[in-house]
Amino acid sequence: MMGRQDIDQITLRLISLVPPGMVDAHKDLRANFRDILAQGLRHLELVTREEFDVQTQVLARTRARVEELEKRVADLEAAVSPPGT
Repeated sequence: MMGRQDIDQITLRLISLVPPGMVDAHKDLRANFRDILAQGLRHLELVTREEFDVQTQVLARTRARVEELEKRVADLEAAVSPPGT
């Protein structure tokens, strides 16, 4: 997830686009840009990298288990089906 430092970097990039003649507005714009970015990011349903990695591992284990169970079912079906069918 984006931290305060990331938001500050984006804010500085946006501020650098403001014409130099508007020096007085830089302080206000910086605060407004930071607040708008932070507010917008809070509305997104984001997860941390750690949470994402944990869920990726859970999914990999689940897939492996499903594959294992599918093989067992196929073996059981083969065992109970009459030969030649």
